[in-house]
Amino acid sequence: MIYFSHRGANKKRVQNTGAAFALAHAQGARCFELDVHLLKDGHLAVHHDYSLLSTAGKDEKLGALSSLDLKKYPLINPFSEEQVFVPLLEEILPIVSPELQLLNIEIKNDNNVYPGIEKAIVKTLAFFPDLLPRILFSSFDYGTLERLRVIWPGAQVGLLTRNFDVNQAIGLGAKSVHINQTRFTSQIAEICHKNRLKMYVYTVNDLAVAAQLQRDGADGIFTDCIDLFLEK
Repeated sequence: MIYFSHRGANKKRVQNTGAAFALAHAQGARCFELDVHLLKDGHLAVHHDYSLLSTAGKDEKLGALSSLDLKKYPLINPFSEEQVFVPLLEEILPIVSPELQLLNIEIKNDNNVYPGIEKAIVKTLAFFPDLLPRILFSSFDYGTLERLRVIWPGAQVGLLTRNFDVNQAIGLGAKSVHINQTRFTSQIAEICHKNRLKMYVYTVNDLAVAAQLQRDGADGIFTDCIDLFLEK
């Protein structure tokens, strides 16, 4: 069973920040998940939502901001008085890279809102060649994964889906299928395994639920509480 630290140790640090990933790594995490958006200057921001409204109280769209603009918007920090900001992917990679086993980068690009994000990803990761075999890309936007595979045939991809279709995963040459725990079934896991696909389930923060998912065929989970699972 693989345990992905979902947006870092986000129950104790602000999600998707350097502090969250540093704590998760210190807690023993070696598999991580994060989200990326394309900024207007070509850099990749690590953040879940398309806007800063829920995280910084400002309805600013990430696609309209530059990497310098990010420093204008401190994120809401319920854990301490320290100011934290949306980081760049290039800032997070060195934090998670020591002893890294697997990094799932979810590409936020619904309806191709960020044309060219695939090329920006390839450009950024060219500076981290040692990490490439340990990176798995996923996206709810199927076209994004198709384009990524065209410009980078060696990219490992996972089908992130709300409506499971094994033929989509096969068509992508995917390594895995990622699905919400409410949509997971043992039958889906069985189909995945018959087609040499791993089955990863999100977001699981309960030991008993994780154990049942494993019995039903899940190969890994995404969790907000990585310490809970690594303390076993």
